[in-house]
Amino acid sequence: MKAFEANFDGLVGPTHNYSGLSFGNVASTSNLKQASNPRLAAKQGLLKMKALADLGFKQGVFAPQARPSIKTLRGLGFTGKDADVIRQAAKEAPAILANVSSASCMWTANAATVSPSADTQDGCLHFTAANLNNKFHRSIEHPTTSRILRAMFPDEYYFIHHDALPAVAAFGDEGAANHTRFCAEYDSPGVELFVYGKKAFSAGVEPQKYPARHTLEACEAVARLHGLDEGSVVYAQQNPEVIDLGVFHNDVISVGNRNVLFHHQESFLDQANVLAELKRKLAAKGADFIAIEVPTAKVSVLDAVKSYLFNSQLLSKADGKMIIVVPEECRNNAAVSAYLDELISSGGPINEVKIFDLKQSMQNGGGPACLRLRVALTEAELAAVNPAIMMNDRLFDTLNTWVDKHYRDQLAEADLADPSLYEECKTALDELTQILKLGSVYPFQR
Repeated sequence: MKAFEANFDGLVGPTHNYSGLSFGNVASTSNLKQASNPRLAAKQGLLKMKALADLGFKQGVFAPQARPSIKTLRGLGFTGKDADVIRQAAKEAPAILANVSSASCMWTANAATVSPSADTQDGCLHFTAANLNNKFHRSIEHPTTSRILRAMFPDEYYFIHHDALPAVAAFGDEGAANHTRFCAEYDSPGVELFVYGKKAFSAGVEPQKYPARHTLEACEAVARLHGLDEGSVVYAQQNPEVIDLGVFHNDVISVGNRNVLFHHQESFLDQANVLAELKRKLAAKGADFIAIEVPTAKVSVLDAVKSYLFNSQLLSKADGKMIIVVPEECRNNAAVSAYLDELISSGGPINEVKIFDLKQSMQNGGGPACLRLRVALTEAELAAVNPAIMMNDRLFDTLNTWVDKHYRDQLAEADLADPSLYEECKTALDELTQILKLGSVYPFQR
């Protein structure tokens, strides 16, 4: 059976702005109140999608959400027509308006956790939308995320969709940003690494400065929902000290692909045992585990956070070697750039680097890995995916034209109070659902 890893990248939404909402995300908070360029942000993302599709990788598009969220504002007591709701919120609670206007759904690594059919007891591919409970602006995403996922992966024979876990801190779930799957081949049984920041119902070490967003209890619940057995799961706690340095998700400090884990020396608590358990369980699945550990002496945690070296994509080429996809910031950091040169020439599994300009998203706290949700698919499952979302020459041209038509080239925080921005967003997304054949996924369409 032939299988692929497909990437579904978040299309940056029309309200992309720098409101600095994500405490613990250094890039997000440090660029607070800068003017953004939604049009450029969307185009930078589309260029990455198209470039990877042109290299032969399976690449899809994940639609953004409608913002500001009028439904949320109404639930918080703002009344009147849509324009009145926005004006009232801008006057009485501008911080709330900024939260419900966030385009943070572009970080589709947080959209859901995905378990391929080769791992699950029922042989189906499972999705659980992440509740993103730790941040208000993200906690309102999952109802629409679930509808979009069902429109992308509609065939109930192959795909099973689970609603988000209970929206409480004890089950804080940040999705695939804290999840990595290892395997010999994409259709072979694998081992899924679930990474958490703290335990909710028992004592343990926790970060002191920034929040631990993801709990062990959430990891265990998703594994149960997906029908994963004990031999297919490893639970690992993030190093709380690096969370306090800005490593708000595991994908800021490590990335995996097939049997390779590319990670920092300080990624996990009890790191030696985590790596040993991965090696043992992957060996039982018939695969040799390869851990590429980056020493602190060569790349500090702060340089890793600044450059987003580990918020990269590892992609398997036809010859079995891997490409690492990194943002431009990696070449602008002397230590990281030197390490990448050493990595590529080392003779190891990663022998090529691709660099993309993603400055608009990087300034809001996310790089190549944040922008994509990975889904391992068999040929039959890939054929069951909504074909209108898969990147090709025609879709690339159509979406660029669509962005030029509907997106502003500058957006400041004050612009969020303009009701016409919401009307522009509705018009754009209504057209997008027709382009991507998603149906009525947005609240304003229902």
